[in-house]
Amino acid sequence: MKSKLYTYLSVLFLLLLSISTGYAQEVQVRGTVYDESGQPLPGATILLKGTTTGTTSDLDGKYSIGVSPNGILVFSFIGYNAIEKEVGNQSVIDVNLLPNIDELDEVVVVGYGTAKKSQLTGAISSVGSKEIQELPITDARQALQGRAAGVDVTQPGSKPGSAPQVRIRGRRSFNASNEPLYVVDGIPLAGGIDDINPQDITSMEVLKDASATAIYGSRGSNGVVLITTKRGTVGKTIVSLDAYYGINKELGRIDVFNGPEFAEYKRESRRAGGEIPEGPTTPEADASIFEPVELEGIALGRTTDYPAGLLRDGSIQSYQLGVSGGSDKTTFFVSTNYFRDEGVIINQDFTRYTFRANIDHKISKNIKFGTSTLVTYSERNGENFNPLGGALAENPLGKPYDEDGNLIFLPTQDGLRTNPFAEIVPGAQADLTKNYRVFNSIFAQWDILPGLSYRMVFGPDFTISRNGRFTGSQTNARRGGAATGSVDDRFSFNYTLENIVNYTKTFKENHNLNITALQSIQQDRFEQSTISVLGIPAESQLYHRLGDASQITGANTNLVEWSLMSFMARVNYDFKNKYLVTATLRADGSSRFGANNKFAYFPSVAVGWNIHSENFMQGSSIDQLKLRASYGSIGNQAINPYQTQALLGRTSYAWDNSAAFGYGPSTIGNPDLKWETSTTLNLGLDFAIWNSRVFGSLEYYITNTSDLLAPQPLPNSIGFGGFTTNIGETQNRGIELTLSTLNIEKGDFTWSSDIIFTKNTEEIISLPNGDDISAGRFIGQPLTIFYDLKKIGIWQLDELDEAKSFGSVPGEIKIEDFNGDGVINSLDRQFLGSAVADFAIGMTNRFNFKGFDLSFFLFGRFGSMLRSQFHTQNNSLAGRYNNLDVDYWTPNNPTNSYPRPNVNQESAKYASSMEYFDGTFIKIRNINFGYNFAPEVARKIGMTNLRIYTSIQQPFIFANYRSEHKGIDPEVFIDGEQGVGGGVVNSNVSPAVTSYTFGINAKF
Repeated sequence: MKSKLYTYLSVLFLLLLSISTGYAQEVQVRGTVYDESGQPLPGATILLKGTTTGTTSDLDGKYSIGVSPNGILVFSFIGYNAIEKEVGNQSVIDVNLLPNIDELDEVVVVGYGTAKKSQLTGAISSVGSKEIQELPITDARQALQGRAAGVDVTQPGSKPGSAPQVRIRGRRSFNASNEPLYVVDGIPLAGGIDDINPQDITSMEVLKDASATAIYGSRGSNGVVLITTKRGTVGKTIVSLDAYYGINKELGRIDVFNGPEFAEYKRESRRAGGEIPEGPTTPEADASIFEPVELEGIALGRTTDYPAGLLRDGSIQSYQLGVSGGSDKTTFFVSTNYFRDEGVIINQDFTRYTFRANIDHKISKNIKFGTSTLVTYSERNGENFNPLGGALAENPLGKPYDEDGNLIFLPTQDGLRTNPFAEIVPGAQADLTKNYRVFNSIFAQWDILPGLSYRMVFGPDFTISRNGRFTGSQTNARRGGAATGSVDDRFSFNYTLENIVNYTKTFKENHNLNITALQSIQQDRFEQSTISVLGIPAESQLYHRLGDASQITGANTNLVEWSLMSFMARVNYDFKNKYLVTATLRADGSSRFGANNKFAYFPSVAVGWNIHSENFMQGSSIDQLKLRASYGSIGNQAINPYQTQALLGRTSYAWDNSAAFGYGPSTIGNPDLKWETSTTLNLGLDFAIWNSRVFGSLEYYITNTSDLLAPQPLPNSIGFGGFTTNIGETQNRGIELTLSTLNIEKGDFTWSSDIIFTKNTEEIISLPNGDDISAGRFIGQPLTIFYDLKKIGIWQLDELDEAKSFGSVPGEIKIEDFNGDGVINSLDRQFLGSAVADFAIGMTNRFNFKGFDLSFFLFGRFGSMLRSQFHTQNNSLAGRYNNLDVDYWTPNNPTNSYPRPNVNQESAKYASSMEYFDGTFIKIRNINFGYNFAPEVARKIGMTNLRIYTSIQQPFIFANYRSEHKGIDPEVFIDGEQGVGGGVVNSNVSPAVTSYTFGINAKF
């Protein structure tokens, strides 16, 4: 009876409502609801303010509603700020909804799942597609620099195809890898992410503390970067086109002597050596030290700029076509991309073609499956080729071409220096790497019961690569000798198979429980075959017919296999969304360790308190205030396989006076080798105030790493140099700040800022035998440090007697007598500095006014030191090769900068003391200016969204190394790789560049 009464009353209410609205003047309003990028927003709510009258937008974002002209429409959508619009005499109202800056309910990817930011207990930094796509980058890791607190990303120079180096919260290990784990669409990668197209990425989450990374166990010991690629959404099919083209220009050049400067420098070196008298030169003196071609160059005022002849304006371009959409059952995202980066050094370039297909399909209400497929092919020229260092040393008085324009192979009579222009003659050098990769992430999920699901993920990863190298006869490496060639073929297959069970339940409305259990196996197989030859008969063959060569100088094959088995359980619990607990236990078993220590167990626990949810915080201006604490351990197994085994190696010996080969022990096995272990305490504070106009997080952490995997040296007399064992302990501690602010929001103008601050201190806590000077390891210092003599000036003429007491003369480098014993020797070495920065900052500012947007991003590292090998290798001051254009000492120029040139030395006395410089820098990384066309304008030309933009990458580098010491780029790798030492600047690094790009983003 009561239900009938409620029905009658409801019908009567609707009749009265329809009558009342019928008498009012009503107009039909229609329009489209768009998101911040101009994409139609389906499912948005449109309500007449103060009433229940409303509608929702369709799949195309369109709506239609009848309202009174004096009404106000309220447009809203989850995760976006609501907008109110007065109807008035308008019949068409289009709106763009902007994302809500309040990040409390933002869902982020965590290991094996997702979570609201307000419920996180671990330390996680996020970088979204907006930040990634603001930069025209080759590698997605570049987008992390200055955008994620606690993440140190370095990439010296501009060599196309080179990968940046990433270190999360410092380095922990001497010899095991310090590289983080990359997980793409749920699959941990054994290889890098060089082949991932940055424009396909939706977000990158960086897991930093033990609570966040422990679910990945040993693989997450150096932090984890979770990469999520774009997927389709239900709605109409959307076609997107993203393209840009840019010009790369060198950002400065290493300054060496021009022709007249070189001539005077050579004269001064002979004056110091006593070959010519002091004072102004004479024709007779010049004739005695210069060869004819140099005298001709002096007479003509000739300067041959060899570096300039090897440089060019490079280019960078990318063209991406994407298609996405789907139905209630199937969604898809398909993209194809062409990317090319042409370096500023001739014969250096990188080209990549990628195809991606991400498909999700619901078989039934409870079962779905999907795949993320990446197919990529790339070509890289000049990975091991860089003639710039040789060009810097070439005599500028030489003659590179004859009167007919033919290249002169020896511009001077110096047989060790050939013409640098010969290196770029077509066919003289070849260094091409071709890489093919197919990577899949395939999943199937069964929702067994409400809250209980099973998910299987399988990730096969195939990579085939080949490097071909050819060096012709007419190059500096061969100097007229026989041509050489080599081929390096590599094949790798890695797969991951994971079984995941997830259970979620809410008890009595206040108790929320989530349990995740995992079983995982990963296996890797790497095969390699190499051959190198001498005496290629026809240089046009390059490296394609090595069997025709007169001599095989090397041939080898190799097979490396390893596997990892893991089990994990994680429990998340919260009470009323206020009090949060996460507990994780992971067990990893690695084939890289011996039978005694294959398995290790890594626990972690984290707690959180959402203080803002407490009653006493209600009514305050604080929108979020959460305290977090975590503690846990993680292992590291990133050493080469077979370190636990005693291996045999081939050796040669005489058998009955005949040469023969045999086999003997080459390494000492260590079956007791065990996991490196890092234990981390993390304290965090998340905050948001003033309606989330200011929000961010503050972290403090301390990580102790013990049982470091490192080689232990042995006396050479026993026949082995050493063996791998567990030694020593290191510590990292630091502070991180992430801060976002909405500075101005007035009318159509907004200004927002994102700031990160990172300070990490790494330190060696203990070593088994105290300081290891030969390995450069010192207790209380960073893992690597510059330990050398310290230059304090140049000995002057009035210091003749004091200089003699130290075995020097005026014009030579003055070294600090560190121990005060009146003798300069190895005991005077001291700690000069480290490539590890004291702190780093990143700042992004964004401005929007109507359809215009402007952003600029700067990044800085402070307090580091670099080792500039230009200042030794190209600064010998011996008067033979060209030299950096330095302010050197002469009797008439008593500088304290650089010593006097002297022909009687291969390099200056104590030359290594000249190569250490302050590595502090600030870079303007990117300036981006764009315009978003109004939706109605875009529709007129058949688009739903259109944006054009221009950007400048790295227009300025502010650094003492540049302004005072004529260096180019002070950004260096922390650890040595890619042919460049840790903290080192050398000629293998291509010059820094400034890029000017123009691009378009369009959707149809």
